[in-house]
Amino acid sequence: MKIQDIILAPLSWLFGLVISIRNGLYKAKILHSRTVSIPTIAVGNLAVGGTGKTPFVEYLIRTLSPHYKIAVLSLGYKRRTRGFVMADEKATALTIGDEPMQIHQKFPSIPVAVCKDRIHGIHRLQQLVPDLQAVILDDAFQYRRLRCGFYILLTAYDRLYIDDHFLPLGRLRDNKHESLRASAVVVTKCPLQMRPIDQRIVDTKLHLPVFQHLHFASITYPELVTNQRVLVVAGIANPEYLVDQIKKSNPKTEVLTYPDHHAFSGKDIAEIEHAAQSADVIYTTEKDYMRLSTMELPDSIRTKLQTVPIRTQITDEEVLVKHLHQYINENIYTHK
Repeated sequence: MKIQDIILAPLSWLFGLVISIRNGLYKAKILHSRTVSIPTIAVGNLAVGGTGKTPFVEYLIRTLSPHYKIAVLSLGYKRRTRGFVMADEKATALTIGDEPMQIHQKFPSIPVAVCKDRIHGIHRLQQLVPDLQAVILDDAFQYRRLRCGFYILLTAYDRLYIDDHFLPLGRLRDNKHESLRASAVVVTKCPLQMRPIDQRIVDTKLHLPVFQHLHFASITYPELVTNQRVLVVAGIANPEYLVDQIKKSNPKTEVLTYPDHHAFSGKDIAEIEHAAQSADVIYTTEKDYMRLSTMELPDSIRTKLQTVPIRTQITDEEVLVKHLHQYINENIYTHK
């Protein structure tokens, strides 16, 4: 064990103890969870970021919106507003957060709202959206005050929760056994051509109970420019996967990384502008672009800036879709 790990291990144990006590209070019903009168699908993880929650929420929107009247509710992390806020034509990353803004911009006909109090947020959505049939909650696995009807737990292929540790030694923010609350577990960021034997290895490691369904998802990218001088600007939890994809077609790639949900400053823009002098194109994520677009960008950045939209592709999506439809159809009018 490294010296750094020895130092972090006691802090990790203490963090895990606090989380275990909190979860224990809910299990003992000393702290209470509530349900709402509408089907709720929660997308979340046990780790801090990097599992592809937003692309997966977008996948659910594309899959479910042709069949049901749905809305999306998020926390709106690092927004500069409080309370319940509904996305509208004036919304920006500053008012609703970068990820909700990304969803709102891509799906303008889908109601998107942010609220720290998820129960209150759902009630407001029911008041504001006529005939609402289901709500998708982004990053709500740890929100124990609300007991959702269908939990989808995401875990990254290269960092399965079963192999991880509590913060700050690892990236876990919840107990591994809390995975039992999930209706489905999705392993994200899998290789596009994942071999059956690799799926079986993951299946064996996770060892899910019979009532849970395991799915495998990959990220697909659009066609990128080739053999260009590229600057990547990324303020996401794990930019390595994106950078590797870009470097496959553009070996001359430089990277500027920032913390997840980073609020870009004038100093950052100057740093980007300087690095962009030798670049033909600047690639950034959709989420980063939501924050960058709130700033005054010089032409030397704006004319080169391009987003890299990504999509989630599930190998056995018909099984997941079947269970989602079954849950919603059975609970549209009966969920108490």
